[in-house]
Amino acid sequence: MTKETIGKYRWTICALLFFATTVNYLDRQVLSLLKPTLEEKFGWSNSQYATIASAFQLTYAIAMLFAGRIIDKLGTKKGYTWAIIIWSFGAIIHALAIPIGNGLLTALGWIGVTAIPVSVLGFIFSRAILAVGEAGNFPAAIKATAEYFPKKERSFATGIFNSGANVGAILAPLSVPWIEKHWGWEAAFLIIGAVGFIWLFFWLIYYEKPEEQKRMSAAELEYINSDAKDTAIADSNEKISWVKLLGYKQTWAFAAGKFLTDGVWWFFLFWLPAFLKDQYGIEKTAIMLPLAVLYSMTMFGSIGGGYFPAYFIKKGYQAYDGRMKAMLVIAFIPLVVLLAQPLGHISYWMPVIFIGIGASAHQAWSANIFTTVSDMFPKKAVGSVVGIGGMAGGLGGVIITKVGGALFDHYKALGHIRTGYTIMFAFCAIAYLLAWMIMKSLVPKYKPITDL
Repeated sequence: MTKETIGKYRWTICALLFFATTVNYLDRQVLSLLKPTLEEKFGWSNSQYATIASAFQLTYAIAMLFAGRIIDKLGTKKGYTWAIIIWSFGAIIHALAIPIGNGLLTALGWIGVTAIPVSVLGFIFSRAILAVGEAGNFPAAIKATAEYFPKKERSFATGIFNSGANVGAILAPLSVPWIEKHWGWEAAFLIIGAVGFIWLFFWLIYYEKPEEQKRMSAAELEYINSDAKDTAIADSNEKISWVKLLGYKQTWAFAAGKFLTDGVWWFFLFWLPAFLKDQYGIEKTAIMLPLAVLYSMTMFGSIGGGYFPAYFIKKGYQAYDGRMKAMLVIAFIPLVVLLAQPLGHISYWMPVIFIGIGASAHQAWSANIFTTVSDMFPKKAVGSVVGIGGMAGGLGGVIITKVGGALFDHYKALGHIRTGYTIMFAFCAIAYLLAWMIMKSLVPKYKPITDL
């Protein structure tokens, strides 16, 4: 059967996942791009900004655990629908952070809590709502990929939709500073937040379960289910508990990999605008070009990284084993981030390029680590396992964000904020090798779960 006779509707679904992930990262990055303005307007310290950013990450971490279960229970279509409604609403209400903060401070005053600044409280609440919704994106997207693609295509499809994170990261610095300059910071949250509702219209029209999809040919459905006899992806209606999933080393390997590396990407998202301002005085519309270039580089990592394991799989390796070999190669690439500070005196483009390479490697890593879940677990458990790993990644992100904020305030007071960034970049450089070693020690060889 040729590719022409198989059909290509599954790639339409992949495109929907790509655009949802683009919107997801657009919404979460608005705050970091407005940090200089909000910092000046409300008098935030780095630690206060870190508290707001980590509120998103902590809520995201907890919500990820439940998001996977909810997606598994509701199904991909309904689950994704609710996720984007909630996160778009959360993105929009950032514009109302001050009245929200006033209301919350009044309520907290009844129990004697009055020390939290109104702006901080309002943004913490808004970030928490955003996080609850955004937590549904990856469990739903990974589940949709498992439904619509055979194993041999999943990492490539994951790489494509995951590259939406890069596109969102590119579009944010190209749009947010411009919107702020012309219409104010509130408009940036309102306009960017509303984009999710446009995506929702197309999702409701074009997505159905593969077996109910009238736009897809029978040949393509047969192709998608070509490895359905593989016990690693067999499905049933049996309910799987978190406790049972935590009993597998495969779950812990995925969670450990996410815990150590997710925070690196979040650090780049939440702190790079601050880094360029602190060390080079670049902010607002001047930040548009360097960040757009940096995140454009990550596109190559996301798509290329998703395709890379095919080289090893074609040589006869099992999907997981080929993926782990590819991930080892990828894990060495972020070491170039160690050069960002030593060569940064030449030009701000030096750290932009080196961090761009490291961020690109993260996206290559991310495309593969997500796919290890569908390699090992049946479809019915994919959303839940991704949720567990997402929670671990979120907790890792909270730690990195809070440590970063404390380091930057500490060294800023000493007049050596550069040292704080040097320490953080060093961790970002070595995190992937450390994560790979732990994952490999837990699951040395391909071992699918067959008893769920």
